[in-house]
Amino acid sequence: MPFSIRPYRRFPVQCSVTYNAGPLQGQGTAWNLSLNRLRLSGDLPMRPGETLSLTITLPNEQRIEIPEAVVQWSRGSEFVAETRLIDPSTQARLQHHMKCLVQSLSQQQDIEGKALILHHRTTT
Repeated sequence: MPFSIRPYRRFPVQCSVTYNAGPLQGQGTAWNLSLNRLRLSGDLPMRPGETLSLTITLPNEQRIEIPEAVVQWSRGSEFVAETRLIDPSTQARLQHHMKCLVQSLSQQQDIEGKALILHHRTTT
């Protein structure tokens, strides 16, 4: 497999996903998410190159509709889908969610760093 740099940061998530491939519908869970891809597992196996539409339910119950994505790779019930078509307002909502994830991770790292410093001071 050729080496490629990912254009967007991936975030660990656990979101409910409904996906449609033609007349077939699958249910699953997104395990990581970026602005243009998501990794998920589901009850409808997919193959690389297949086109599907997705509805992702974010933890705040907001729904992200992706009318067209293409499967990049699959292994058993897991696969990665790359967004091909998304409404600009939906893209903006997804960007906002990603920004919130970045802020949350940054705050968590700050707290963990301060706790580590405090622990070091009390043990030396």
